Amino acid sequence: MSSFSLAEVARICRVPASRLRRWQRMALLRAEPARAAVAGAFEFRDLVSVRRLRGLLERGVPMQQIRRGVEALRARNPGLARPVEALDVWSVGAPRVVLREQGVLAEPDGQLVLDFAQLAGAARVEALCVRRGDAAGDDAGAAEGRGEDEAHDPAERWFEVGCRLDSDRATYAEAIDAYLRALAADPAHADSHCNLGSIYYNQGRRAPARACFERALATEPGHVEANLNLATMLEEEERNELALRHYQRALETDPLYADAHVSTALVCEKLGLRRRARDHWRRYLQIDPGGSWADVARRHLGS
Repeated sequence: MSSFSLAEVARICRVPASRLRRWQRMALLRAEPARAAVAGAFEFRDLVSVRRLRGLLERGVPMQQIRRGVEALRARNPGLARPVEALDVWSVGAPRVVLREQGVLAEPDGQLVLDFAQLAGAARVEALCVRRGDAAGDDAGAAEGRGEDEAHDPAERWFEVGCRLDSDRATYAEAIDAYLRALAADPAHADSHCNLGSIYYNQGRRAPARACFERALATEPGHVEANLNLATMLEEEERNELALRHYQRALETDPLYADAHVSTALVCEKLGLRRRARDHWRRYLQIDPGGSWADVARRHLGS
């Protein structure tokens, strides 16, 4: 079982260590404050709780509502180790916290809430691109924090131009030109290598796509999207052992990337690694129990 120190949780979830300690003092997190700095004080599911707490706050739910929801869950189930995992947001009107139990939403006082907002997601079929501020763990003010330095960085300027152009096949040529300009300014710009590779992949140009992903990883071995994209290509070529290695590298960087757990579980199934596959199906459900792969995960775990 993986374990994490306070510093690792802060890095992975992009939450200041001081805030984590405060959440511990408020009994919102499981690990004891006295052990917070000890390596292994947190488990994987604690990362899920931290991500859930952060998401609730970023969606406008007041901390007092979160605490009341946790207290209500503990009152109904005193043995529940991580009640934060069951909290969700109801966004009709003012955002407020609700409890999700076995797919049913309820107010902390037990009154049921009808959830009309759940939509089935689609599996990803195109290579991933890096987007500034799109990651679930990005700080809300991250773009502002980079601001002035990146405004004078030609590689970053051209990268942002490429990001605005690469979602439409009609502007692929302009996007490619922008990423090449970014790489001319900074040949080690891993995000530009990755996004350029994604365009080539979507154009069916597999050799240059692979070269771009490999260059991104030569610069930044833990680059999540480049590892996932290269793993996808390797899996398409039936090079499943090598694909698994790159899926694992992506998860080492971001263990809360739900879709990466799905991809890893599926390739483990292909390789006959059933126990490892089940571990990743479980982790997917811990991260996103209502996600588009949830039913598939439960079927695999029930078999």
